[in-house]
Amino acid sequence: MRVLGLDTATSGCSAALWDDGAVTVRRREPMARGQAEALVPLAQAALAEAGCAFDALDRIAVTVGPGAFTGLRIALAAARGFALAAGLPVVGITSFDAVVHGLPDAERGGRAVLVAVDSRRSEPFLQLFHPDLTPFGEPAMLEPAAVPGWLDGLLAGAAPLLIAGDGAAALRPLLEGRADTAFAAGPGTPDAAVVAALGARREIGLPAQPFYLRPPDVSLPRKTA
Repeated sequence: MRVLGLDTATSGCSAALWDDGAVTVRRREPMARGQAEALVPLAQAALAEAGCAFDALDRIAVTVGPGAFTGLRIALAAARGFALAAGLPVVGITSFDAVVHGLPDAERGGRAVLVAVDSRRSEPFLQLFHPDLTPFGEPAMLEPAAVPGWLDGLLAGAAPLLIAGDGAAALRPLLEGRADTAFAAGPGTPDAAVVAALGARREIGLPAQPFYLRPPDVSLPRKTA
């Protein structure tokens, strides 16, 4: 099983190849802009380094969001283009899944995990996971001040908690003093290596469509008579 993973959902750009049980090549660059120009050369370089052609892939895995409006569409467009040209299926992976599954087991340490993704607005995108990485429920989008009460309702008190994701900084002033709560190290952005690994294990993923969680702040042009 060979899976090409792609991600431009937040403030990074990455491509990786999963080949028969392991990530063999991983290219990752932090960037808030310019992913449209960087992603395809990055993916081509990753495949060239692995000595793998597009027609040798079994599927494409891509982060579908939530995340930045433009960033999501860049990786999705590339994934669809590669898949169409090579006749491959596309597996969609959420940003929440990509972040939580990228955390080292030792860092999680049996804790519940709150993944906070930067929405480029005051309210981060949120999803809470059990220690076995199954979600507590549907994702949410809350003002930071409402997050402590929301967590207490779901966790029934001061349960051990790890907070991860590139939106975690907005929650630190409110949750840093919470009992048995820690903040994950690292950039907190999705990694195509994790996306590829998840895509290899999941026969059925999300559709290759943007998962915005909130309507994009874009106005379509009016139709003229």
